[in-house]
Amino acid sequence: MRGSVQVIDRVYGPYTIREQLINDLLLSPSMQRLRGIDQAGYFAVYQPGTEHSRFEHSLGVYILLTMYGAPLLERVAGLLHDVSHSAFSHCIDYVLPEGSPSRQDHQDNMFRDYVLASELPQVVKHHGFDIEEVLDHGKFPLLEQPLPDLCADRIDYSLRAAVVYGVLDERQVSHILSRLLVRDKQWVFTRQEAAEEFAELFVQMNDEYFCGINSALMFARVGAALRYALEQGYITTADLYTTDNRVLELMRSRRDSDDHLALLLDHMDNKLDLPGEPEKQETITCKSRVVDPLHLDEHGAVHRLSQSYPAWKEMLTLHMQPRTFCIHVH
Repeated sequence: MRGSVQVIDRVYGPYTIREQLINDLLLSPSMQRLRGIDQAGYFAVYQPGTEHSRFEHSLGVYILLTMYGAPLLERVAGLLHDVSHSAFSHCIDYVLPEGSPSRQDHQDNMFRDYVLASELPQVVKHHGFDIEEVLDHGKFPLLEQPLPDLCADRIDYSLRAAVVYGVLDERQVSHILSRLLVRDKQWVFTRQEAAEEFAELFVQMNDEYFCGINSALMFARVGAALRYALEQGYITTADLYTTDNRVLELMRSRRDSDDHLALLLDHMDNKLDLPGEPEKQETITCKSRVVDPLHLDEHGAVHRLSQSYPAWKEMLTLHMQPRTFCIHVH
């Protein structure tokens, strides 16, 4: 891939990628694999037509960082930040011990080792950079920040989900971005009103999608099917680092010979008209998210929303705590 590449992003619209390093990374096997990893896990069985991939989100983070003047290495880090996600994204936190349901951090814990074992260091080296320069996200304040601060990752996945789920349209996204700027390597809204609107949008996305009952059902059901398939040897840990469809193919190929697997797959596929009573109840913990954006006042000084809007402190306390749901399982 040589020269400029034109892409159409559903959040940011038409965009031209000019850096050869970025084009080469986009073509790498590790990045291409993300096309087959759904951003939300396996949510489309609850809301059809809402598929969107980790590749799309990763490219979106790169575009957002570029739009706001981030340096090249930070943009590279943004493009690669989700490359170690397994099949079904955060569902893996309910399967393997390296993750935590309340923190959903399996990908973060695996990130460095995954990247170093991949072809990505050589791609980066070919363009005169050291992969170690990319791996330390602590050097990239626009890309990553701890909750409840804003960062490019959080901005993109919330806006992208809002578009995919029909909460926002392209015009509304453009309006939000028009009131967002970078000052001293921090994301800052131009007005308190804009910070409030985004923070409330983020809470809506968290409550209805990221940390809602359907996500809890998804995590429980996908987690149960994957754990059983691993225990029975139908899939391996290595298979989890292929794509969603590959793992599904491996499990579905065994369903006719294993009635329990068939039941788990039907639950996973959200087929609710299943016979029989649930054998037990399972408590599912979900990570909850909330943001406390920075904004300018009328004199150009920077404030946190929770400073300007004291009621937001209560929202932070409420939404930063993991949530639990009681799920019927077979």
